[in-house]
Amino acid sequence: MTTSSFNSVGVFANQSTPLIHESLQRVVTLLNARGVRVMVEETAAKGLKLAAETATRTDILPAVELVIAIGGDGSMLGAARDVAPHGLPLVGVNRGRLGFLADISPEQLEGQLSKVLDGHGQIEEHFLLEGVISGGKAQPATALNEITVHSAAMPSMIEFELYIDGGFVYHQASDGLIVSSPTGSTAYALSAGGPIMPPNLDAISLVPMFPHSLSSRPLVVPGDAELTITLGEKAGTEAKVSFDSQLEFSVQPGESVVVRKAEHRLKLLHPPGQSFYGVCRSKLGWASRQTS
Repeated sequence: MTTSSFNSVGVFANQSTPLIHESLQRVVTLLNARGVRVMVEETAAKGLKLAAETATRTDILPAVELVIAIGGDGSMLGAARDVAPHGLPLVGVNRGRLGFLADISPEQLEGQLSKVLDGHGQIEEHFLLEGVISGGKAQPATALNEITVHSAAMPSMIEFELYIDGGFVYHQASDGLIVSSPTGSTAYALSAGGPIMPPNLDAISLVPMFPHSLSSRPLVVPGDAELTITLGEKAGTEAKVSFDSQLEFSVQPGESVVVRKAEHRLKLLHPPGQSFYGVCRSKLGWASRQTS
């Protein structure tokens, strides 16, 4: 039996597909072979015969030392928001498309995951964003990639004012505003023309969505800035604020969304040798140096 640096591991999977089931079975088999206590999220284990404990995500998190998320980056985003407050490392097995966050491939699952379990993984800390709507109508929520304020009736423009650390920045008419962390700079913000930022950069980007002005451009601000986005008073101009496109709340005219860096950071665990710029070359099709 091979020993592991982790004595207890939680396994999350948001979707139920044959590909995810196959990876889930392989992960559980590997962990059992190493004598690790395995706790699988009960919704992921439903209908499967697994040699593992099953429990809710809430019960798993206080009882494990590592979390493995199986799926695409969407699964990683949901897991990240839950895992970060517990200070646990998170590693992803990619069963999605791009896989910027879930970077263990199915083809190399046993080899790469074994290196991580042996203690040879690379910890990379990512900050999350926290957003709250004025008036206390909803509890503060967090996002690993981005918080987006956008029109509730698409396609339709909204008007809003932006303040940074209490100082007025601009009034804008657009489809909305993407507030992105460095982690999210290769996600939704990238598709809207935002800058790519390495994960260790302490900065936040603000990317307008189809602004009604040619002078509106992405803006990068310090990571400790507090941003206030106040919706215009025009009647009927309802907006939405979304967190990683997974949580969503309504914002009424005159209300504000305050965005700042969240208290807890995510410990993302990568296999050894992982490189952010290498991932960009692979996922975004950047040209590699030609050799003769």
